[in-house]
Amino acid sequence: MIAEQDNQSIKNHSTENSMFSEYCRTHDKDLRDTIIKENLNLVHFIAKKFANRGESLEDLVSVGTIGLLNAIDRFDPSRGIRFATFATPTIMGEIKRHFRDKGWAIKVPRRLQELNMAANKAVESLTSELERVPTIEEIAIKIDHSVEDTIEALELGHMYDLKSLETDNSNGNDSDDSRTALEDYIGEDDHSIIEFTDNERIEDVLNHLNPRERTIILLRFFKGMSQADVARKLDISQMHVSRIQHKALQKLRNLVINEEI
Repeated sequence: MIAEQDNQSIKNHSTENSMFSEYCRTHDKDLRDTIIKENLNLVHFIAKKFANRGESLEDLVSVGTIGLLNAIDRFDPSRGIRFATFATPTIMGEIKRHFRDKGWAIKVPRRLQELNMAANKAVESLTSELERVPTIEEIAIKIDHSVEDTIEALELGHMYDLKSLETDNSNGNDSDDSRTALEDYIGEDDHSIIEFTDNERIEDVLNHLNPRERTIILLRFFKGMSQADVARKLDISQMHVSRIQHKALQKLRNLVINEEI
């Protein structure tokens, strides 16, 4: 029975080598598709090891298939190893990278993610060796990067798991009255300050007008009076009010364009 199994394994290995040798020579698309189909079970097997981690099995199989495709294109049958042995680390690595990428709250280039991991490992290693927290310079030497890159890598760790503004910050206290969220600590715009600032700016703008222009603009646009009402109040013609208003607005417009106010 064992001899039969060995013979079957040898036969399968020989068939696999022939298939890959042919693919390496021809890069035939149909042959590649056949190789993919025959190795999807391996992808499923590896993907199931990462199940129950918040990602659907279907998504993990899709990610693992990318690793399978990379392995197929890189596999060299002349090295004498089984394809499954070669492909397993590649498929597993692709799935692990998927989880690592998904874990970052803000999109971070993979190069910096890997540098962040290296820096964190260096911190752990050096802390153990030196029996103290290592300096940035020591970490930089350990990972063979500049101090600037090391600082950036360590700071990126804060982006890995950003908290929602709705996160409960009540330290486990179940009382509804004591429940606080991060958003509760964020200030709101003080409308009285905004209004004060706007009024200050308006006052500054109107100071660039002469007394007659200032009066007409205030009556027209802040008191809501019509040109006829302003004319009667100032005892001048409506045409005169119109000309002064036009001149005042043009003056203000020029001041704004020239950023003098």
